[in-house]
Amino acid sequence: MTSLKFAALAARIERFPIMGSFTISRGAKTEAVTVVAEVSRDGLTGRGECVPYPRYGETPEATLAAIQAMQQALAGGLTRQALQAAMPPGAARNALDCALIDIEAKSAGLRAWNLLNRPTPGERITAYTISLAAPEAMAAATAKAAHRPLLKIKLGGAGDPERIAAVRKAAPESELIVDANEAWTEANLEANLAACAAAGVTLVEQPLPAGKDEALARIRRPLAVCADESVHDRSSLAPLRERYDAVNIKLDKTGGLTEALAMADAAQALGFEIMIGCMVATSLSMAPAMLITPQARFVDLDGPLLLARDRDHGLRYDGSLVYPPDSSLWG
Repeated sequence: MTSLKFAALAARIERFPIMGSFTISRGAKTEAVTVVAEVSRDGLTGRGECVPYPRYGETPEATLAAIQAMQQALAGGLTRQALQAAMPPGAARNALDCALIDIEAKSAGLRAWNLLNRPTPGERITAYTISLAAPEAMAAATAKAAHRPLLKIKLGGAGDPERIAAVRKAAPESELIVDANEAWTEANLEANLAACAAAGVTLVEQPLPAGKDEALARIRRPLAVCADESVHDRSSLAPLRERYDAVNIKLDKTGGLTEALAMADAAQALGFEIMIGCMVATSLSMAPAMLITPQARFVDLDGPLLLARDRDHGLRYDGSLVYPPDSSLWG
């Protein structure tokens, strides 16, 4: 690996407006707030972007400070491998990890997937998210997106059977995946799963709160269930084998692409299907995640499609097809 000794570090908070609003069971937002890290050496700059997530106690300001606190270590030659132990998993490490991979690839004159000895990613169909709302509003939003082959439907508890039925009626041909964002309870779990199965949903994501999902091991699941908030990195995989059929890998949870790739390998070895997911962010966040797509059954990298504007040199989206990044963006 090329030495990064005497690397300079810059970081900043950036804001990108969302088209309309993005609503899940925990609330709504109208902008994506990201933190960008830039590592520079010998005239080259590597970039990484992360999204601090309040669900895990992260704020943009604290994430920015955590990245900036690594300046001395980076100047002293901190490697990407050493970074994994120097910082905990989370958004801040993700931005730095991806920035270090970017500059390593540029220094070596290689694409990131070649540098990391991973399969070359190709174009993939990404899910497109329908925000949580009343059944009628969700049906109207779904009708506008019914040409897309894969839709991700945000649910939120009471009234979800009516929501998913309305969505299915509005998009009879689309494959549907559902994300409850921890909003269901043991009392309504089986009824909601049955409603999703009746609507032909392929996958339900995180129906119960993390740490309170034991019921998933006690029931007969009529369709595949995917862990999101219950799974973070490799260390969280093994206890979930009886509860979940799939895991949602997000770089902001794993703390970067380095751990995400290792986690994907470990998850496959344990028999989990893989979803590669994202927060609402720009193409700079999606680009490293494209390296997971060769292993993923589900790709959910629609963040830039939900923004009023993406950053320059963003990923190419052709309808629901997303393409690997150009080197002018990342990697």
